[in-house]
Amino acid sequence: MNPLYPIEWAVAWLMVKFHAVLSVFMEPDSGFTWVLSIVGLTVVVRTLIIPLFVRQIRASRAMQMVSPELQAVQKKYKGKTDQASKQKMAEETMAVYKEAGASPFSSCLPMLLQMPIFFGLFQVLYNKLPEAAEGTRFGPLTPELAQSASHSTFFGDITIADSFLNVGDGGITTRIVAGLIIACMCAVTFFTQKSLTMKNMPKAALEGPMASTQKMMLYMLPFIYVITGPAMPIGVLIYWLTTNVWTFGQQYIVIQAAPTPGSDAAKERHERINAKREKKGLEPLDFTPPKKISTEPEPEQPLRVQPTSKNRGGKKLSDEEKLERARAAREKAAEERRKAQEEAGETPTPPPGPSPLNKSAKKKPKRKK
Repeated sequence: MNPLYPIEWAVAWLMVKFHAVLSVFMEPDSGFTWVLSIVGLTVVVRTLIIPLFVRQIRASRAMQMVSPELQAVQKKYKGKTDQASKQKMAEETMAVYKEAGASPFSSCLPMLLQMPIFFGLFQVLYNKLPEAAEGTRFGPLTPELAQSASHSTFFGDITIADSFLNVGDGGITTRIVAGLIIACMCAVTFFTQKSLTMKNMPKAALEGPMASTQKMMLYMLPFIYVITGPAMPIGVLIYWLTTNVWTFGQQYIVIQAAPTPGSDAAKERHERINAKREKKGLEPLDFTPPKKISTEPEPEQPLRVQPTSKNRGGKKLSDEEKLERARAAREKAAEERRKAQEEAGETPTPPPGPSPLNKSAKKKPKRKK
């Protein structure tokens, strides 16, 4: 039993339905009609996985944002090979992922879900279409429709079943068109990865192993298309190019609407918002994140009496005068801190009580007999 049979059947059904709709406005036996049928198939698939794509964007963003914390965990357990240390390292790593809402699996989930559809389309164009054209019907793909898809041409004698290695009747034209599609796929994928990893990430997240992996993927993904693309039918390449263009556009919208805080994309969004406000005569907004002021009282430091040098000029202070000056300096610092908290709208820290040193300072020293 072929596990991809339901997916192949669904792919063929969508192609036939889009072909029927497009045939109302276009020539049924035109190669462009079948090309647009594959484009329609791609649009349906990508529309269904929009929630997963948004989740992928957030997961990729979170994965890079927690990169410094993961480096700290790895540095903490560096050189420790015992089982207890490995278990603690795994637990702390998962805790970092959970706290940030990051998941390595979510970042590649949309691609994994598209792979069966990709292979299903490959099987339909490479195997099912020729078999149906010879008389063996495959689901909604009748012999008449299969012959139309197999022999309908565009740009000369190119069909959706031809490939760079199997040019058919198209000859050199098929290889030129296939090469251009592969080049466009590589370019779109490169700019998609670059905008995600470089433009939509703060500078602090562009360092470490995770950032190195992303930079490697920036060049590895286009290279994969160069290796696998020549063996793929033109119809599969069109599906691949369409889904890459869709990914680029969808990611552009997400980054424009909700960029990562601290990234270049976020700065550009703030500039756009303030430029619109300036045209309307409004004051610009301050997007600088407010500094956090701790509301917890700081631990009291013991008063330290600085010794007075014998050679220093001026009046020599007694111990009681030194303690009084130190207490006044501490009260002044506490008052400034309370004022800063009141300006920030936070609950002021209560004034500190007398320290043990203050109490001891009030006691008169015993006279020696």
